[in-house]
Amino acid sequence: MSQLLDEISRLLQQGRAPAVKETVYRAIAEGLSAGEILNGGLLAGMGVIGEKFKANKVYIPEVMIAARAMNAGLELLKPLLAESGGEVRGTVVLGTVKGDRHDIGKNLVKMMLEGKGLRVIDLGVDVPAAKYISAAEQNGADIIACSALLTTTMNEMRAVVALRNGTPALGGVKVMIGGAPVTQAFCDEIGADSYTPDAATCAEVALGFCS
Repeated sequence: MSQLLDEISRLLQQGRAPAVKETVYRAIAEGLSAGEILNGGLLAGMGVIGEKFKANKVYIPEVMIAARAMNAGLELLKPLLAESGGEVRGTVVLGTVKGDRHDIGKNLVKMMLEGKGLRVIDLGVDVPAAKYISAAEQNGADIIACSALLTTTMNEMRAVVALRNGTPALGGVKVMIGGAPVTQAFCDEIGADSYTPDAATCAEVALGFCS
């Protein structure tokens, strides 16, 4: 059984989506639970990709191909996870802040978060502070994650933190920030809970917040 999980992990790392789907189907047929396949196969493989990305051993195209393979396997698992009450590790509301329409970094963060088994509510780009807050309330989020590529849009992150602080229902929700112009000093200045320099580190920190 563990050989099948190792095979799913290996195929995912190679970005072979059809083969991942076929092997997940075989694993289901042989009696492995959806949780076992998710954690021991898909998430294990995506974890390796995350570590390699952090070490500059793979790059954005390889991450995207691996994420596509993971999603191919997830298509088969989602109904089974719902039936078994498969537990989501945490919920993240994600978006690029108001005034900024860049989404490559945000999309990469989304892939890495999903690769850790987190549920992601993707608000897209040009997201005003109030929209993060309402989405966090509606979805019972653990984390609000804000991305910015333009220096001129960074202050919208300050507005997100201020609104979170003024919303009693979101007292336990963490605000994570990132993007090319963002720094740890800015994170400290606005009172955000975390700044991470890359998508893989963001996913690790987010999982820690949800544990």
